[in-house]
Amino acid sequence: MSMPLIASLPGNESFGKSLGQLLSIPTVDLGVHRFPDGESLIQYPVPIANRDVVLLCTLDRPDEKFLPLLFAAKTARELGASSIGLVAPYLCYMRQDTRFHPGEAPSAKIFAATLSNMIDWLVTVDPHLHRLSSLSEIFSVPVSALHADREIATWIAREVRHPLLIGPDAESAQWINRVASLVKCPATVLAKQRGGDREVRVSDPDLNLPSSHSPVILDDIVSTGQTMKETVLRIKQLGAPLPICIGVHAIFSGNAYAELASTGADVVTTNTIRHPTNRIDLLPLVAASVAEHLRDVAHK
Repeated sequence: MSMPLIASLPGNESFGKSLGQLLSIPTVDLGVHRFPDGESLIQYPVPIANRDVVLLCTLDRPDEKFLPLLFAAKTARELGASSIGLVAPYLCYMRQDTRFHPGEAPSAKIFAATLSNMIDWLVTVDPHLHRLSSLSEIFSVPVSALHADREIATWIAREVRHPLLIGPDAESAQWINRVASLVKCPATVLAKQRGGDREVRVSDPDLNLPSSHSPVILDDIVSTGQTMKETVLRIKQLGAPLPICIGVHAIFSGNAYAELASTGADVVTTNTIRHPTNRIDLLPLVAASVAEHLRDVAHK
């Protein structure tokens, strides 16, 4: 049986090489040629017939990445790959999981159905689910939705003295409590009102910040950064020490990172999306799940 192969799409090369080293699997960087009119041409640099191919593509800025990913998956099938898996540490299009207003596209369902037709399994980290209880509700292939809470908890326990975990909104409560339980530290959750994509108001009716504790704000996605920024500013108003801001997915749209960093807070993220703030390594977590999927397809 041929050795599995990790094929990284542009921007994922470093993660792919490290993943290959952990799994002792060869890696290649997919050739992607961009034509002047914006079209893309995908090319595998090695034969892939009868090989289990693992595509690696984190899906921030998805509209420019998704079509090349589909071309890569379909081409792998045509070239005789034994199976096709996808590692997408950040998974896009999970927000619009229903039709909120007449005429809207339920993007999450369309995205999942399209992708399910192209791959045999998927590994991702902390998908931003709202009304869905699991990805299996919209994907028809085996999916591993990994959680970064243990790795984040380990980092906090090692790097922060007397942490107090703060969740910016009610959606973060369950996740905040899991991390707090692992670190064995107190936690609190604030209330958030969103007026638009970049309009956020944070309230703290019961916020108690003892001076003996170090505030740590946790959120899964840092996109505009406004939720984190407003939380930092509120904490500063209370005279507490500058917090550490921890996010799983470092999207940082536009000048979001610069605005958040301007508050003086320390910003830390995992490496699901490559960014200078990456200080929490999820490679071992992802590698273990990929190995499990490769064992499953090998036994079929």
